Amino acid sequence: MKRLILINILLVIVIADAVPRPDDETKQRIIDKDLSEQEHFINSEHNPAYDHDAFLGEEEAKTFDKLSPEESTRRLEIIVDKIDKDQDGFVSQEELKDWIQFTQKRYIYDDIDRQWKSHNPEGKEKIPWGEYKDAIYGFLDENDSTGDGGDSDNNSYLVMLKRDRRRWSAADQDGDDALTREEFAAFLHPEEHIHMRDIVVEETMNDIDKDSDGKISLTEYIGDMYQKGDEEEEPEWVKNEKEHFTVYRDKNNDGFLDFEEVKNWIIPEDFDHAEAEARHLIYEADSDDDKKLTKAEIVAKYDVFVGSQATDFGEALGRHDEF
Repeated sequence: MKRLILINILLVIVIADAVPRPDDETKQRIIDKDLSEQEHFINSEHNPAYDHDAFLGEEEAKTFDKLSPEESTRRLEIIVDKIDKDQDGFVSQEELKDWIQFTQKRYIYDDIDRQWKSHNPEGKEKIPWGEYKDAIYGFLDENDSTGDGGDSDNNSYLVMLKRDRRRWSAADQDGDDALTREEFAAFLHPEEHIHMRDIVVEETMNDIDKDSDGKISLTEYIGDMYQKGDEEEEPEWVKNEKEHFTVYRDKNNDGFLDFEEVKNWIIPEDFDHAEAEARHLIYEADSDDDKKLTKAEIVAKYDVFVGSQATDFGEALGRHDEF
């Protein structure tokens, strides 16, 4: 059964990688992503739909768009109480920033909680590597696990096993080969932990560097995003990505991306989206200019925080348990 599940997972991964990606999906490897798929500015004006997604998270924003003004205001007031961590009656810029980051990463927290409980049903303090390996790769025999045999499917699992082993060791900060919940979170989502960033870069390079020469060529870079058909004209976004590779990514102009250049690409450090959005929302709603917000100030700027109807966000996906 485990083997069948893993085969299905692998097939999904292979199929997903083979499908040409639209322009906005070329950013999927970048860790420091924007807070919304909406444009941040339209004709030099701040887009309220961007604020809407940034404050609530894109899935929660769908729900608010389908509610009556009275119900969405009620829910907004509940959210404000959650944001105000110290319960002093004010929302500071730092509290607002923390909330925005939370809404963007809620799915990560849910995934960590679900997988920790799944792999640790007894509620132990740590999960040993051996237990995790047996649960995920227990169908591999000893020859397979040492790389001495196995079919092509097993070879694919071996690649996954080796990657998991390398990531596990990086997450295991105390070196006991067992992960606490915090260490397990770093294993599952290394992009969220500073000490795991090099592993993310290494895995990215391993994925894209098809000839294993330790660097990424333009062909490999584009090939990770797009596979051209025999009679297909190259899309404009591919031409743009080629230009980005040459002008922005390849810092030393040698025609390749090395480790540091890949790191600069997928882990940009020049802008904090959550902090910028928190600063903007306070600017919009802070009527008495005290650099913090009351519940009344936030509700008064309902349209900025949750009321945007600028676009059709699609079918509502509610989280009614929270309200």
